[in-house]
Amino acid sequence: MKKLSLLLVTLLSASVLASSALAAGGHGAAVDEVHMNMSDKASLQNGAKIFVNYCLSCHSAEYSRYNRVAEDLEIPLWQLKENLMFTTEKEGDLMKTTMPADDAKAWFGVTPPDLSLVARVRKPDWIYTYLRAFYLDESSPSGWNNSLFENVAMPHAMYELQGVQRVVGKIDSATQEVDSHGKPIAKEGQIIVGDTIFELQHPGKMSSVEFDKAMSDLTAFLSYMGEPAQLKRHTIGVFTIGFLILLMLLCMVLKAEYWRDVH
Repeated sequence: MKKLSLLLVTLLSASVLASSALAAGGHGAAVDEVHMNMSDKASLQNGAKIFVNYCLSCHSAEYSRYNRVAEDLEIPLWQLKENLMFTTEKEGDLMKTTMPADDAKAWFGVTPPDLSLVARVRKPDWIYTYLRAFYLDESSPSGWNNSLFENVAMPHAMYELQGVQRVVGKIDSATQEVDSHGKPIAKEGQIIVGDTIFELQHPGKMSSVEFDKAMSDLTAFLSYMGEPAQLKRHTIGVFTIGFLILLMLLCMVLKAEYWRDVH
């Protein structure tokens, strides 16, 4: 009995420590819901393009191969070579970064993590919010910070697309106006990400709506990389449910036929 009690205490302590660690990384903060359509190949293709152009220079995706991505997302090989492969990679190569780990640690203070499974660890809503929550912070070594993950070592790789924004403050739930869906309404010139209010200092190449859509596409691609089989699994699931519904109807008709004489 004492051993069982000790085991329960140990598991409870580990759970508390894990929860604290997740909260320290931003898991406990307010996040925005991302709307992804994993059957939208155009969205996934755009996400792959953004990933290669803005993420792969520092982060790797060592559990994904170029030719598998091309096959799953229906990208022709010639288009894969022209738009997603820029150096000496081969079609069957893993999606590795060319940045040496030692150099990355010297520049950023930490080696950028592999992003193959980030969507399974952080969850899509967290990633979508994080990508949109960078703001200018002169006190940070990189000049950037993130309201969802304070003091993050990563600089804002896509500031040219989003623009430069500064923090205005946090949402006051008592006074904040919300729409019919309960979503906070931003004032003119302001942007709300999670529970933080931003003000755009310098516009980027994309509008706020366009950038949100681009980050939704990137989040969808990261979600795909975490589980490539989900694209086929979803399709198989639809046919399976359809078959079961048809089988149920046939069984109901068969049952009615068998019991017709009894009644």
